[in-house]
Amino acid sequence: MKNKIERLMQNLPEHIDAALITSEQNRLYYTGFPSSAGILFVTREAAYFLIDFRYVEAAKAAISGCEVLLLENTPKSLQSLCNKHAVKTVATENSYVTVSSFNRFASLLSPVTLLEEYTVDQLILSQRRHKTLDEIKKIRAAQALTEDTFDYILNRIEAGKTEREIALDMEFFMRKRGADAVSFDFIVVSGQNSSKPHGVPTDKIIESGDFVTMDFGAIVDGYHSDMTRTVAVGKVSERQRLVYDTVLKAQLAGIDAIKLGTTCSDVDAAARNLIKEAGFEGCFGHGLGHSVGIEIHEDPRFSTFCNELVEPGIVMTVEPGIYLAGEFGCRIEDMVYVTENGVENLTCSPKNLMIL
Repeated sequence: MKNKIERLMQNLPEHIDAALITSEQNRLYYTGFPSSAGILFVTREAAYFLIDFRYVEAAKAAISGCEVLLLENTPKSLQSLCNKHAVKTVATENSYVTVSSFNRFASLLSPVTLLEEYTVDQLILSQRRHKTLDEIKKIRAAQALTEDTFDYILNRIEAGKTEREIALDMEFFMRKRGADAVSFDFIVVSGQNSSKPHGVPTDKIIESGDFVTMDFGAIVDGYHSDMTRTVAVGKVSERQRLVYDTVLKAQLAGIDAIKLGTTCSDVDAAARNLIKEAGFEGCFGHGLGHSVGIEIHEDPRFSTFCNELVEPGIVMTVEPGIYLAGEFGCRIEDMVYVTENGVENLTCSPKNLMIL
């Protein structure tokens, strides 16, 4: 954590004297300490984590990368630190700050200037996209729980159960096995509902012949996993088999296209073109994938609009799908880790078509 903060301190531009970090995500990234409140104040000389009485004892025991201070009076504390370090300009993470919060801090810091620019935002997000080995370890742990959950639920999906029953069963198992939380509200959709990419579990009863698509993940020490599998119940039609095979081929093509220096849009195209050529143009309407870390959706993205280059250290999902409105849908999703030496698939669960 100390190294992360030091990198931010060292990279502050000359015209910015300090960074004000208030978002839960970025506080966690730099301190490793989860809390619903707190301010991280970073200058070129030192960094401070200001936290109220509810958390201060735990924060002092857990945080080593900066000085932990009891926050009793926000204006007084911030102004004191500004005076101590001769701070004249402060930048914040404007992507995470509401207009009202920005105006509030601008007033609290006056006569110090709170800048409206996105320089600190860009520094933080640039740092966050390149995962450290410790971050990868946490993502691996989250993914292991996700795969355990998949193995568990395969033996419990059957005709007659509802989507909601399956989703709750998965979440309870995952939390019982040690997940701090779930990455997001699980998607468990079946039959016609599976044509909705982000459908929510309902009381619909799973029937023989249904595809069941499950998109789910765990959080471990603040880091997310993300995985999707589609299985069949009882039987499949030739059309379902064609769709599944096409999605799987597209996913494998997307993973194979991930190379250092390749644009993210080219990776997306490798999967998207295969789906189009198979006769399903217009049935894959979302991006191929996104980065994963402290947040479930981070940058860069595998999409038609993202021309950023594939770089070492990023963790990306690869999740093509085909969605036939009024019929069914299918999606398969893995997480991959890009290194200097190639691409490692962090997802080990099988992807062959399973008929339960």
